[in-house]
Amino acid sequence: MKKKVLLMGASGSGKTSMRSLIFSNNPASLTSRLGATIDVEQNHVRFLGDLILNLWDCGGQDAFMDSYLNIQQSTIFQHVGVMIYVFEVETRNMEKDLDYYKACLAALQKYSPNAAVFLLVHKMDLARGPKADTLARKSKELKEASGDVEVTVFGTSIYDESLYNAWSRIVHILIPNASVLSRHLAKLASACSATEVVLFERTTFLVIATSTPPPPPQVASTNPPGLSSPKTNGQLSATSHSDHEAEYDPDPHKMAPTRYERTSELIKAFKYSCARVREEFHALEMELPEFTAVLDELTRNTYVLIVVHDPTIETAALRMNIRLARPKFEELQGNSLLS
Repeated sequence: MKKKVLLMGASGSGKTSMRSLIFSNNPASLTSRLGATIDVEQNHVRFLGDLILNLWDCGGQDAFMDSYLNIQQSTIFQHVGVMIYVFEVETRNMEKDLDYYKACLAALQKYSPNAAVFLLVHKMDLARGPKADTLARKSKELKEASGDVEVTVFGTSIYDESLYNAWSRIVHILIPNASVLSRHLAKLASACSATEVVLFERTTFLVIATSTPPPPPQVASTNPPGLSSPKTNGQLSATSHSDHEAEYDPDPHKMAPTRYERTSELIKAFKYSCARVREEFHALEMELPEFTAVLDELTRNTYVLIVVHDPTIETAALRMNIRLARPKFEELQGNSLLS
């Protein structure tokens, strides 16, 4: 199964650097050695075994962009699953960039009207003003330029976890039945009494699916349906239910909202460090006063991270549950890709 992904944007916007960081495991410090993309570089990236990302990295020089739009339009924009258009945050040619973007968007709507569109405001580390304000202003400008086409905008940089957040969201929509994986992760989390379970792709360490435990079940009334307590005329039951909802906290451990992409970035950096000393990364265990975490291979294409805040749960028990869950997730992964 192949999914065509277009990576477009002006020359020098950082397309090849981000591709190298995500798919070639190169650190940000080495991306300056990469040369400019000439015409179109096609890469077939195996993702989750039988799913292949057909990544088209399109050179952003004016001559190439004119060729894509006037000569190669049907070739470039046909059968596209996702178009990723990259804008440099502090570009001096925003008007020209927007003109090319609008033309590419029109061609995409003509040949691949169902393709998803992601816009990356890249090199956010070079933003002159406050990053949040800059991103909000850029997002508004890009959404206005997109007209009625639904787009998703991310601010990214190769020097922090924001790039992993954006690409995890992008590849997630390309995975058939990812919601099925999420439901079974919830079952694994329940079996482990885990706070959270996260599934990563093996090579890129992009997040495929996550799971958090469901809210605690509501206490059922002991009265028959339609009847209330004779002493309170139904008020006790209503008050108890309201208090229960008020006391429930969906995130009692106050986990960081950027924890997924931050984990991707840290593990990729650790894997690179292992490679430098000619060692191979296999698994990771952490036992800290605040929590316990186990990162281990789940299937031949994925890793799973289990986070537990209960200090009585041993890492050996978590590893055993991972081992027992492997056959089921291999089956689910195969079924999701075939459907």
